[in-house]
Amino acid sequence: MPPQRVLIVGNMQKPGVAEQIEALRPWFAERVEVAAVASARDLLPAAGAGADLCVAFGGDGTLLAAARMLAGTGVPLLGVNMGKLGFLAEFSVEHMQKHLDDILAGKIRPTERLMLDVAVADCAHHELRSPAANDVAISAGQPFRMIDLNVACGDDRIARYLGDGLVVAAPSGSTGYTMSAGGPILEPTLDALAITPVAPHTLSMRPIVVRSDVPVRITATRVNPGTAVIIDGQISSGLCDGDTVVVRRAERGAFIVPHPGRRFFTTLADKLQWGLSPHHQG
Repeated sequence: MPPQRVLIVGNMQKPGVAEQIEALRPWFAERVEVAAVASARDLLPAAGAGADLCVAFGGDGTLLAAARMLAGTGVPLLGVNMGKLGFLAEFSVEHMQKHLDDILAGKIRPTERLMLDVAVADCAHHELRSPAANDVAISAGQPFRMIDLNVACGDDRIARYLGDGLVVAAPSGSTGYTMSAGGPILEPTLDALAITPVAPHTLSMRPIVVRSDVPVRITATRVNPGTAVIIDGQISSGLCDGDTVVVRRAERGAFIVPHPGRRFFTTLADKLQWGLSPHHQG
């Protein structure tokens, strides 16, 4: 049986990542065929052709970039954390080495995470079509006046949002910008989306969770010259009055290899201090 093919991706701008990948090359060569080694910035979808696994060195941002570039290919993603948080990129280098054989043998199976397909429809000045692994945010931008957004889910109008913007998140992205904006945390394998207003100008405007099998349509009634649509916090495009941002569930999700020694709620507690009792000093 031929060796399995592994695509190695790294955030080569992060200190130590390129050196770590280079040091691991002989170790990988003993076990797999290395399909390619690529910078996350320069990764092309074709790089994943025929790969059995993508190992992403860096942090959560590196994993998100790889997920977008490999969207629709079904290539499983294993994130090796060499950054700070490591919420999605759960593996250390040592744990990756310990578990790689079991992952390739199918003993540790990836879980499918819902991804988004985001498009700005019919704008004369901006063109955007991109997958999103975490979220899509609309940010007011300069001159930082409130913006006015009308949001519908399928044929049902949800609300008019006046404020600093809006975040639509897949479950995997609910622990990012959405959580920071006061939105709900979704268990990562749920088939739902979270819509969270940013600094809404009303006490009654609260986050909401909606079904993912119909598109969310966000129409910009009034926006600023600097208003932007931002994908996964990494790529962006402008937005004009009258534009519509359409957010759909992608046909295929991202396949993330979970750390066998961790569970979602344990990671929430360890990484984000969720659900922990206050500490009292005597």
